[in-house]
Amino acid sequence: MVETLRRVVDSNRFQTFVTFVILLAAVLVGIETYPSAVARYGDVLHALDKVVLGVFVLEIVMKMGAEGKRPWRYFRDPWNVFDFAIVAFAFMPVGSQYVTVLRLARLLRVLRLVHAVPRLQILVGALLKSVPSMGYVSLLLLLIFYVYAVAGVFLFGQNDPFRFGSLQIALVTLFQVATAEDWSTTLYTQMYGCTQAGYEGREALCTAPSASPVLAPFYFISFILIGTMVILNLFIGVIMNGMEEAQEEAAEQAERRRIETGDKRDAQQALNDDLLALEKQVLELQGAIRSVAVRAQARREVGSG
Repeated sequence: MVETLRRVVDSNRFQTFVTFVILLAAVLVGIETYPSAVARYGDVLHALDKVVLGVFVLEIVMKMGAEGKRPWRYFRDPWNVFDFAIVAFAFMPVGSQYVTVLRLARLLRVLRLVHAVPRLQILVGALLKSVPSMGYVSLLLLLIFYVYAVAGVFLFGQNDPFRFGSLQIALVTLFQVATAEDWSTTLYTQMYGCTQAGYEGREALCTAPSASPVLAPFYFISFILIGTMVILNLFIGVIMNGMEEAQEEAAEQAERRRIETGDKRDAQQALNDDLLALEKQVLELQGAIRSVAVRAQARREVGSG
């Protein structure tokens, strides 16, 4: 029974079926965003949701059953813990007043697709492995933002109080510039002064206009090159390094499972061979016993005659 369950949960058909059910759950959650569809097909959607939940519960039970007498080994895989938590959340005693929470819980089922698709597991694993290094890159990016924000307040605060009037506003402005969102308007305001560009409809704030035709381009272009392009490449490099580590780890785990499975199969095959040899010896022994019995019977008949 355990071997049968293990073969089923490890089969490609089973994995494909689970992936299909996850996609179905995603479609159902999307349909629920349309009130007209819910009003018209609410009962059908509710029934399908129950079916999806039942399939997920059955999957967990089968995977735990595949562990034999040690079902707790199912929780040794962090992805299994993630799946179990998502499914268990649907059984929490939440009242009807928290229907939004229940909908969000159903939405979390879509994230199970990460576990169902091995390539997505590698991507998520790479991101998780990159978090420590990304933290240092983020710290460097924060320092660059802080330095440029303080310099922006000193250089352009009087000319452009709307964008550089304070440190926190300057930080938000630099984030907008880093995303390339209308950054040219901010540049032209500093180049030509607030009376010439960027203050249409806000003329009352332009109390001390001043132009910086050389300093402003150097400030913004250097910030974009350093704060956006260089840092972005650092993030990409860190993620690619994490991707390589995740792929190597996945390959090692696959090789380890292959070796363990091969060892189990070799041991089972050896046991089967021993049983066959023992059965052959028993048959030969039974044949020898019958031969001896026949000879003894024949001798007794000759003696009695």
